[in-house]
Amino acid sequence: MIWRDFLGALGASLLLSVACGAAAAQPATAAAAGAPVASVISRGEYVARLGDCIACHTAPGGKPMAGGLELKTPMGSLYSTNITPDVQTGIGRYTFEQFDRAMRRGIAADGHNLYPAMPYPSYARMAEEDMRALYDYLMKGVPAVAQANKAPDMSWPFSMRWGLALWNLAFLDTTPFRADPAKDAVWNRGAYLVQGLGHCGACHTPRGIGFQEKAMSHEGPNGKYFLAGETVEGWRASSLRNLWTVPDTVQMLKTGQNRFGSVSGTMVEVIHHSTQYFNDDDLTAIATYLKSLPPGEGELPPPAKGGPAAVAGPPPKLYTTPGGLGYLQFCADCHRPDGSGVPGIFPALAQNTSVASASAETLLHVTLTGWKTAQTAAYPRVWTMPAFARLSDQEIAEILTFVREAWGNQAAPVGAAAVKGARAALSPKLDSSTFDTPRLASMLQQPNADQLVRGMRLHLETRDLLPQNVGNQLNCSSCHLNAGTVADGSPFVGVSAFFPSYAPRAGRVISLEDRINGCFLRSMNGKPIPPQSADMKAMVAYFDWMKGETKPQDKVAGRGVGKVDPKIVPNAQNGKKIYASQCAACHGANGEGLKAADGRMIYPPLWGEQSFNIGAGMARTYTAAAFVKRNMPIGMHEKFPLGQGGLTDQEAVDVAEYFAHQPRPDFAAKVKDWPKDPKPADARY
Repeated sequence: MIWRDFLGALGASLLLSVACGAAAAQPATAAAAGAPVASVISRGEYVARLGDCIACHTAPGGKPMAGGLELKTPMGSLYSTNITPDVQTGIGRYTFEQFDRAMRRGIAADGHNLYPAMPYPSYARMAEEDMRALYDYLMKGVPAVAQANKAPDMSWPFSMRWGLALWNLAFLDTTPFRADPAKDAVWNRGAYLVQGLGHCGACHTPRGIGFQEKAMSHEGPNGKYFLAGETVEGWRASSLRNLWTVPDTVQMLKTGQNRFGSVSGTMVEVIHHSTQYFNDDDLTAIATYLKSLPPGEGELPPPAKGGPAAVAGPPPKLYTTPGGLGYLQFCADCHRPDGSGVPGIFPALAQNTSVASASAETLLHVTLTGWKTAQTAAYPRVWTMPAFARLSDQEIAEILTFVREAWGNQAAPVGAAAVKGARAALSPKLDSSTFDTPRLASMLQQPNADQLVRGMRLHLETRDLLPQNVGNQLNCSSCHLNAGTVADGSPFVGVSAFFPSYAPRAGRVISLEDRINGCFLRSMNGKPIPPQSADMKAMVAYFDWMKGETKPQDKVAGRGVGKVDPKIVPNAQNGKKIYASQCAACHGANGEGLKAADGRMIYPPLWGEQSFNIGAGMARTYTAAAFVKRNMPIGMHEKFPLGQGGLTDQEAVDVAEYFAHQPRPDFAAKVKDWPKDPKPADARY
């Protein structure tokens, strides 16, 4: 779902453009003659927020409203213009009448036609009071910036502006918005905002033969096309017709997320700069109007009764198909095996609009280029998803097909050719280098596939599958990320090749079974698994499959969790601050972990009776610091595959010192540890 101001009203022969674009708000009595100047300017500022002027008219790192943002098109590049009141380079010499003509008819003060990326066909519906308020704000409330406009760099014949006059003659309707007397004030307010001021159709309405919007409202013979969905810059701007309930739409526009997913692409900027600032009445009006429109044809399947919660749960194909196992390996840590996501952090995929859409374009774009949340007052922390372009076309196709069929999404499969085409269209932005790690999907090709899948599941779902052996809320995957396939995330890759081996803590040579049971006794504060049991054999088989061709003398890149200099002096008080800012969102303000609404643990507790005991490696400052340094937080940036890591060595040591020394269970067998070898300096006992 993407609303982008500068992609509206594509020209008949010129497609995209930029000029003095803006939008407006509800008809404002504050802008009437005689109103105080401060009130008018404040009102105009709200109008500019509704129009998201700043997103289009501010270049990266540039001054607000000074223009210079590049818009790339197949015919060349356009640049947004300076709309500050500078008299030489901005709009400081514009009279209101000239400004009004530019906004409604796309004609600049000197008489030249504007490229219709500035959606003046929508702005033509604005009330005069709103237009005056916006004009007053831009002239009196925005600092003047002396910054010359960049000339368009369009190829011939698209560099010729005279064709725009013909386009206006054919497609421009300057009729102002008229309220429908059969509807109430809320509905009419929403229609006014959506059709004109919000110019939602600029992205969400299909285009005609002249690249005009097929409909400017829900009325008339083409009204069924209004907001029925369109593709913009490789993103699918979803149909907005009867999409969600009114509260769901309000929540999405206010926060950038709701129970059906979160915004992506350029809609992230729109939420950040614009819609989060709409007042509640306007949000409700917009949602009411959108809900009243008959659904678009074929854009989305009908939602499951009861919403995402009604269809959530691990699908049967999760463990039996390459796509399901690929999802488990690369997606489930954030989106969860049941597709429920993490509320307020990572979106659910069950009944997700972008996932279930008839078009997979947005899903492909997000998968190949990554994603981030909109920064809003409700959710000030930005979470990211790295690009997965390092996976093969076939792998991505299998995973996306699984996701589009699971949890009631009912969407068509994605083929490898579609992934290849999207990759080519987005190149050279993508990192398509090979990602070398065992693929869970390849277990299905092994003669003992059932045993291997059971072993994998025992690592991912340890507490649920072995409740008699796990004494807290942890699973093996709490530390061994992506089912033990992430470098420096204590991966299982090659591990079984190094057993039997001498263990200083035990003071003897131990087997792989001994090592696994050590985790059950310490990290999971539980009981050992019988070495000859079917479950232990399945876990060992999974390790052996991960071994591949590794030999005892080999060095495995990324083995373990790395190291942090033990000479770094920890500062627990600073660690407490880092924990609050970086860790508490997933592990709880008091280390209690994060639970779903039904009580299931999403991310594990870091201290307390339901966490690892003092015998665990993570209870030691420098071991924990090394793990945190390379693996936590997840979703912090674009590092493949989890957006993991990002703290400095000092920060990692500080936060590890803080949480490792919080109250946690004792370990009765601690007296037997390190019988021959020196005890580590950071041991808890």
